[in-house]
Amino acid sequence: MSQVYDLITNKILEQLEKGVIPWQMPWNSQMPKNLITQNPYRGINILLLSFSDYKSPYWLTYKQAKDLKGYIMAGEKGTPIVFWNMLNVKANDDEDKVEKIIPFLQYHTVFNAEQCEKIPVPKDDLIEFKPIEECEKVINNMPKRPFINEGRNRACYIPSKDVLEIPQRAVFKNIEGYYATLFHELVHSTGHTSRLNRNTVSELSPFGSENYSKEELIAEIGASFVCGMTGITNQTIENNASYIGNWLKRLQDDKKLIITAASNAQRACDFILNRIQGGKA
Repeated sequence: MSQVYDLITNKILEQLEKGVIPWQMPWNSQMPKNLITQNPYRGINILLLSFSDYKSPYWLTYKQAKDLKGYIMAGEKGTPIVFWNMLNVKANDDEDKVEKIIPFLQYHTVFNAEQCEKIPVPKDDLIEFKPIEECEKVINNMPKRPFINEGRNRACYIPSKDVLEIPQRAVFKNIEGYYATLFHELVHSTGHTSRLNRNTVSELSPFGSENYSKEELIAEIGASFVCGMTGITNQTIENNASYIGNWLKRLQDDKKLIITAASNAQRACDFILNRIQGGKA
């Protein structure tokens, strides 16, 4: 098995030597957006809406629902979003002259499309998903596997809940992209205190911190290893390498970090594949 790990690590290094290609999310964007304008929400509103329990990315106001001849279902509560507006303050001696502009915060209440009735919602571009047997075996046989919440608008692992969230299978651009994304999050989950207790997961690691960046390297290399074991490496390796390269830049392009990360990724991969000797990966 170590030969497979070495082979994939070398493939990643070869791709990095070619330069980092633009990394893309392997699923069709499910970022929250306004149903009427189709404009994606920005800033803090992305967090306010993405962390809801709704699968639909579409949101609208009460008035917008009414204008569409639809309505909000009884008992449904809206979600506040915020935006900045500008107040022009006129000069005392010249009403046509603006002395200063004061920004002030306003908010609207929006509702998810799932909270509405008789609202036409665009159909997502879905693929016909045919499960890959080897990948399904890995997922089903992982010991102490975290709960997988499929159908969310994002892909992430939440250590405090020991829950993995991922978009529904059919919104991915290809089948391999779904499995590579799921394997990435499963590698993160191996760092939980109930599994390998990796400090880059078990300790608080804010986004962009060194520990966070190192954990992303581990997760993506580990995902590459699992992809290799299931035979889908050729379809995912370039995207893996690009994602890894982006995180390496945050760590001063120190490619030696790949070797350290690969060692942790190997232990995570062994855990996922249920190949643990003596209680340790």
